[in-house]
Amino acid sequence: MKRFVVRLLINAVALWLTTLIVAGVHVVPFGNRDTLAWVLTYLLIALIFGIVNGVIGNFIRIVAFPLYILTLGLLALIVNALLLLLVSWITSLLGFGLVIDGFWWGVLGALVLALISWLIGIIVRPLVGSDRR
Repeated sequence: MKRFVVRLLINAVALWLTTLIVAGVHVVPFGNRDTLAWVLTYLLIALIFGIVNGVIGNFIRIVAFPLYILTLGLLALIVNALLLLLVSWITSLLGFGLVIDGFWWGVLGALVLALISWLIGIIVRPLVGSDRR
């Protein structure tokens, strides 16, 4: 459970930093625009992204494994962008959430999100511990 919460927080912070860096990726909060609404919005988007990435992303990675090898992993950028666009679509149905201006903004957003999440994970891992009980 601790690992899940840490991963959720890492994804939320990485998403927040991605929206600051990439001009074509925005977040629309639900409710009034106070700090709590923004934080909850980022946490909900990170939760939805984690579920989409865990279920659909893993299925796509298994099915498209030969294409990953053939393209030397570059297909992962496209898959991650499509997953990010899917999260944008799902959250737009809920009336708040992630807004991506186009496919290429999604590719850039997915790349930046992955890099930032990876860097934060490297920093946080020694603090939290890496045991997988």
